[in-house]
Amino acid sequence: MRVSVPRTRTAAGLAISSLVLGALPAWAAHAEPSPPPPRPAATSAAYDSARHIPLQGAVNVRDVGGYRTYDGEHVRRGQVFRADALSKLTDADLATLSGLGLTKVIDFRVPAEVRYDGPDRLPGGATPVPRPVTDNGLFTRLLTAIGSKDPVKQEEMLGNGRAAAFMRDVYRTFVTDAANRAQFAATLRDIADSRAPLLYHCTAGKDRTGWTTYLLLRLVGVPDRAAVGDYLASNTYRSAHDAKVREALEQGGLMRNPDLIIPLQEVRTDYLATALDEAARRYGGLGGYLTKGLGLDADTLVKLRHRMVG
Repeated sequence: MRVSVPRTRTAAGLAISSLVLGALPAWAAHAEPSPPPPRPAATSAAYDSARHIPLQGAVNVRDVGGYRTYDGEHVRRGQVFRADALSKLTDADLATLSGLGLTKVIDFRVPAEVRYDGPDRLPGGATPVPRPVTDNGLFTRLLTAIGSKDPVKQEEMLGNGRAAAFMRDVYRTFVTDAANRAQFAATLRDIADSRAPLLYHCTAGKDRTGWTTYLLLRLVGVPDRAAVGDYLASNTYRSAHDAKVREALEQGGLMRNPDLIIPLQEVRTDYLATALDEAARRYGGLGGYLTKGLGLDADTLVKLRHRMVG
């Protein structure tokens, strides 16, 4: 059934729409849940206390709303949330999430990640939706490199720019892999059709989740600079946790040089640019990727705008 929207809003939505992964191994989460990360300095543009949802068992949970669009409106808060894995949530965390009114939680993790890290812990009323997006072997690559305890092998697998190059390959599959495109498209359609808050996540909440959020924000008319800023904010929210992981790897004798995994822990503009460049090469740009690659029609684009902006 079509959503009836004011003619002016429909036109604005179409006009603005036309402008338009990440995994850490679960062994790092087997320790006691970490406290919420300390708030960065007030000058950090990446931190927004109104968006961030501090939890003990997850560090990168955020409201997607609050951004200003090209035409001066704002993305609604309390409708769509992004997150890292929810398998280590505490009872207090569940109480916090229950206040969001979530009815659907979409999980981008592949089965190997879920088996290793565990299924999500969800508040009552939230339905889990498995929707795996391939990480192009990132999870297995990390486990293999770290599990070897061999500094030479780790350097061969991750050093000399190889880790960053691998991440660029992961992002390329967001565009080239048909199954991945189908999962992203299904998620955006879910958002357009939903009448209640929903959340999507992967393991670190930065790559597959970051790409989905970038697409959503651009689709509803958020300028590129703000959408990229939201993407890069994962580095702020994950920084303390990821540093603790590297320290544990070194102290545990698993890695002599744990900084080798930094490119796998971070999000970077060149990773995002790789996906966008591939979209331009295959579909003529982001708009072509969304309409041809993901198969989103005009009705879906208008519903997304109407659902998310006001």
